[in-house]
Amino acid sequence: MNQYKEKILKVCNDIRKNTLLETLEMEFTDVGENFLVARMPVNSKVHQPDGVLHGGATVALAESVGSAASYVFLDGQKFYVRGIEISANHVRSIKEGDVFAKAIILHKGKTTQLWEIKITDEEGQLISLCKLTTIALPRE
Repeated sequence: MNQYKEKILKVCNDIRKNTLLETLEMEFTDVGENFLVARMPVNSKVHQPDGVLHGGATVALAESVGSAASYVFLDGQKFYVRGIEISANHVRSIKEGDVFAKAIILHKGKTTQLWEIKITDEEGQLISLCKLTTIALPRE
């Protein structure tokens, strides 16, 4: 599993180049049988004007890790993955440090997938809870 894990994380981190993921300094840090984790630093790049993590940056992190998880677990060589719906409940603010998004699959259908993404701080406290629906479109 260790070699597989390293390969998957390398693929995920390599696709960040010249994208929003790179701009927001997101990094994929862990993968397992049914989950993918990414980290994002909380700093002025992702702050609201009053100095806390912007909900839009949080949602961008959630959609990025959920879509990447779909790509990994559905064989991205055969499908294009697109997010088609996302919702977020922001329950705690954060001013600095890192946040971690863990995408866990709730439903893995042939066409649509449902992901739960928990955004937590470095102490494991819940910052936001997101739900993402992705669609897998065949590459032709």
